[in-house]
Amino acid sequence: MIRDNWIHCPVCKNKTRLKARYDTVLIKFPLFCPKCKQETLIDITNLKVTVLTEPDA
Repeated sequence: MIRDNWIHCPVCKNKTRLKARYDTVLIKFPLFCPKCKQETLIDITNLKVTVLTEPDA
């Protein structure tokens, strides 16, 4: 059985329009939330979402 989950926005915790499977690997992915209209860089491995924070230039 394939395990997959909706990706939730790290800011407002609502569902986004993306699903990730257990074998999905995303690196520096720009996740856009349609509800709070914010874009966040995330990494996903093994359905574990990590929010990336980059220093300001």
